[in-house]
Amino acid sequence: MSGAGPALLEVADLRVYFNSGHGSMKAVDGVSFEVRQGATLGLVGESGCGKSVTAFSILKLVPSPPARYAGGAIRFGGEDLLPLAESAMRRIRGNQIAMVFQEPMTSLNPIMSVGRQISEAILEHQPVSRAQAREMAVQMLGRVGIPAPQARFSEYPHQLSGGMKQRVMIAMALVCRPQLLIADEPTSALDVTIQAQILDLLNELQQELKMAILLITHDLGVVAQSCDRVAVMYAGKIVETAATPELFRNPKHPYTHGLFRSLPGLAGRRERLAPIPGVVPSPLDFPSGCRFRSRCSLAKDICRQEPPLRELAPDHFAACHLAEP
Repeated sequence: MSGAGPALLEVADLRVYFNSGHGSMKAVDGVSFEVRQGATLGLVGESGCGKSVTAFSILKLVPSPPARYAGGAIRFGGEDLLPLAESAMRRIRGNQIAMVFQEPMTSLNPIMSVGRQISEAILEHQPVSRAQAREMAVQMLGRVGIPAPQARFSEYPHQLSGGMKQRVMIAMALVCRPQLLIADEPTSALDVTIQAQILDLLNELQQELKMAILLITHDLGVVAQSCDRVAVMYAGKIVETAATPELFRNPKHPYTHGLFRSLPGLAGRRERLAPIPGVVPSPLDFPSGCRFRSRCSLAKDICRQEPPLRELAPDHFAACHLAEP
């Protein structure tokens, strides 16, 4: 975790809809949050809540059509990215904002050596020669903990383990020293030991490069270890946001309570797990009012009205009619 500076990324009322033969799918529907310089924001929630679409939207990587940006703003360093042309976005992607994708096994090009893939990222954005790009790539491979980086430079993805592939992805993302790193489930495909190593590596490189991180995850253990602040997402909306210690100590939204109750072994207790009943509703047919009410044991008539995201404690916001300050 890092000390927070001024806001680097501001997402304001972002709406990303997908057109389908059955109607408009509201994958991201009025999402707002900010990521501060040098800090880590965790964006958490179940699969299907819209986390990855939000992440891809920041870099305008969501294919359009079928997707469309239906409203809002994505301000990076004060500049709104949504109106920018593709040529301008190409100068930002991988250079000022980089991304570590969810599956290292499928994100790397299988017919290019890992070193060449990193070198191409450097040559795209930096005014250097191929020899200099190779040297920078080798240095970054060593920096992310890959042994014998000179030899690994010429190896192909199939010759590397899952953990090594993820380190290559991180090296490729960070070699141009971006201001913001978006990490989409960066440890989901790895075993627990390697997960801890990757998280420690990200925290260490964050300190060194003084970059901000948007960490997309469903793992609250990862959040506790790595994030300064948390935004909880459900059915295309942010339902709660707070500093990490505050959220863990005093969750307000019933959905956040449900996420904590479904954790095994929290605080050493040996209680029966309490999974959240039901599933995330389809973006084609969200319920009116609070979108969590069909799964919430506390739901009342007032929950048929959409709840505002309101401040219930200092810098702690939740979208629930029933949550008390």
